[in-house]
Amino acid sequence: MGSNAAVPPLRMAILMADTPLPKTAATFGTYGGVFIDLFRRAVEPSGAPLESVVSITTHDIVADGFESQYPDLTQVDVVLITGSKHTAFDNTPWIQALVEFAKRTLATTTPEAKAAGVHPVRMLGICFGHQIIGRALGSPVDKGPKGWEVSVTDVALSPEGAAFFGSELRTPGRLAIQQMHRDIVVEYPEGAVPLASTDICSVQGMLLPGRAVTVQGHPEFTGPIVREILEARHKIGVLNDEIYQNGIDVVDDKHDGEAIARAFLKFAQGA
Repeated sequence: MGSNAAVPPLRMAILMADTPLPKTAATFGTYGGVFIDLFRRAVEPSGAPLESVVSITTHDIVADGFESQYPDLTQVDVVLITGSKHTAFDNTPWIQALVEFAKRTLATTTPEAKAAGVHPVRMLGICFGHQIIGRALGSPVDKGPKGWEVSVTDVALSPEGAAFFGSELRTPGRLAIQQMHRDIVVEYPEGAVPLASTDICSVQGMLLPGRAVTVQGHPEFTGPIVREILEARHKIGVLNDEIYQNGIDVVDDKHDGEAIARAFLKFAQGA
């Protein structure tokens, strides 16, 4: 994660597809702030300030006039799509616009684009963002028939997933990651390398080499963030007592969020 004067910071655009609940907003402001905190913690062991590694801009793509919120793809190196309470297979105008933007971004990393000298922009997808990228690549996205996954979850890695996330994981071959989802990518898109799976959701992460990497879970979420979501969704009946309690029981467990963020940065830097 180190840098030198000859290497400018990676330019990352975070597309914010939701707003945090009140306690999280009081601490971080936006979901962009949540990710900035994650990446700051991820690079901290290197001794490098975050700003020397990655320059981050945030974009509220749900707000009115959302089309004007998107970054200029010639001015960024990587686009990250956040999670959201919204549904990735809805056809509301802003979600359709996001899918089209994802398609345009992915098109910058095709062999044809490379041959034409187009500036390549890699993509990172988190939960809803993972589903949007899957949809942009032609995969079906739907409600998972096995229901919710919440809080810290043990995820099995494929050999490729173990290689991608590296040796820093708490358990070799396994990924501990915060979850908060019921929707899923039903099947891998053509050309995607499977990275991870659970019994509830078989498409937990995917890699398109040199183009995009996604996870269904939330490396950016902390225990307090997930606790606030669990409490809010339980209060309005979205989560039943059993799902809520099971989530609360493990919400503060250790997880691999920072290791995931380091792997994402390495990928975004072209490794």
